[in-house]
Amino acid sequence: MSVKVIKKCLLIIAGSVSLLLAIFGIFIPLLPTTPFLLLASFCYLRSSQRLYNWLINHRIFGTYIYNYLTYRAIDKKTRMGALIFLWASLSFSIFIVPNLHLRIFLITVGVGVSVHILTLKTMNRKIKYVAKQQ
Repeated sequence: MSVKVIKKCLLIIAGSVSLLLAIFGIFIPLLPTTPFLLLASFCYLRSSQRLYNWLINHRIFGTYIYNYLTYRAIDKKTRMGALIFLWASLSFSIFIVPNLHLRIFLITVGVGVSVHILTLKTMNRKIKYVAKQQ
């Protein structure tokens, strides 16, 4: 196998692992979703136009990635959903964790993620990016 083929396979694997981590990040508050989605789109863009088009045209992730990359913005519904889900899951975790230091860490992470989400611009309307199909 040539170096080019190996590189392409490794990028597809890395993109797929990143996408899985992004999906887990939706449900696990300490695992960030956005950086893994951006990494997946980067890996797919450099390895497989078909996978990149699939991701960027995905009904959930596509608009989110496009708006974030293009405008550094999210829509109001996404912002509110992210904040509600973040603090609901963090509150549950804080409640069941007996260690004070870990509780403080969870609160610190929650505040940091909330600040990041709140500093992003708000999209007045969703803009859907449609990748050129080949």
